[in-house]
Amino acid sequence: MGFYLRKSVRVGPLRFNLSKSGIGVSAGVKGFRVGSGPRGNYVHMGRGGLYYRATIPSVSRPQAASLHNSAKYTPPQPQSITHNPLQEIESGDVFQMRDSSSTELLQELNSKRKTSVLWPYPLALGVIALIVSAGNNASGWLSVLIVLIGIFFFTVYFYYRDQLRKTTVLFYELEPTVEQSYQALHDTFDEISRCGAVWHISAEGDVMDRKYHAGASTLVQRKAISPGKGQPPYVKTNLSIPTLTVGKQTLYFFPDRLLVFTSNGVGAVSYDSLNMSISSTRFVEEGRVPNDSKIVDRTWKYVNKKGGPDRRFKDNRELPIVMYEQMLLGSSSGLNELIQLSKEGIGFGFSQVVAILGQCCKLTKNPEKGMTG
Repeated sequence: MGFYLRKSVRVGPLRFNLSKSGIGVSAGVKGFRVGSGPRGNYVHMGRGGLYYRATIPSVSRPQAASLHNSAKYTPPQPQSITHNPLQEIESGDVFQMRDSSSTELLQELNSKRKTSVLWPYPLALGVIALIVSAGNNASGWLSVLIVLIGIFFFTVYFYYRDQLRKTTVLFYELEPTVEQSYQALHDTFDEISRCGAVWHISAEGDVMDRKYHAGASTLVQRKAISPGKGQPPYVKTNLSIPTLTVGKQTLYFFPDRLLVFTSNGVGAVSYDSLNMSISSTRFVEEGRVPNDSKIVDRTWKYVNKKGGPDRRFKDNRELPIVMYEQMLLGSSSGLNELIQLSKEGIGFGFSQVVAILGQCCKLTKNPEKGMTG
């Protein structure tokens, strides 16, 4: 499915518009809008095919800111001392993930994330006032109605104000080569999304006694994830963004860089510095085998020295060994995330597209960036 490059983005009561001459902003209702753009300020009105547009005198406004092939196995619970402690696979400090081209954007994103949300305060005060008014028999229903209107008005006002203060607007105009590469990234990401299963591996450790772990040499801790598309919190852009939630981090694959969002802040990794390692792995599957996976062998939950079933265990059932694919995403700035796919061959195509996109982005300028608030 192709991605759609929109020409406008709405943030609260404002609409940001992208044209060949630059970025503009407008506000209003259907049939009447007032705006400002590269060609000056204007008013636009009309309905039913009859429209009027006029330029109005300019006023000062703030400038827009730039913004291993051995079999692996999920251990039964509780874990025993038959393996080494699992080592966490985790990215480093997100604030260390940055390059020179992302400095201003990250400063804006992280600064706005620290901005407090105001709309709950008038809502809470209004509810208190409503309770007081309702409890005062002398006030009557008219006072209660006035309080309700006040709660609604101030809550909506501060909600939209919060949206404008905290939201960063990113507009992209893609060169043909970059647009083609980004479309390829969407296509390969869609293939990942269609996998029977996708997991995030958060920890792994070596096995000391294989007979208790289906003969596997490594134990892993993993969690099923759902690749999707969307936009980061308090970021508005004119295209959909492939996204992966991997533990504490959420990865957003923008056209020019990978943005890493956590609860504490935002980091960035340029595609030319993103290292992707793709490998196939034999995995002892205790759960359901996805429909698109390939079973290459079988083993037992408890094995003897010869690889057969250990007769000392009554619940010793046969387990399939499946071929999966793994994607390791890393960078010198601290990114370190391991993704497991139920189908082989898909991760390699995705890594190739990312490499090509990195080369394309070296030859193009950064997108225009707008800031609200």
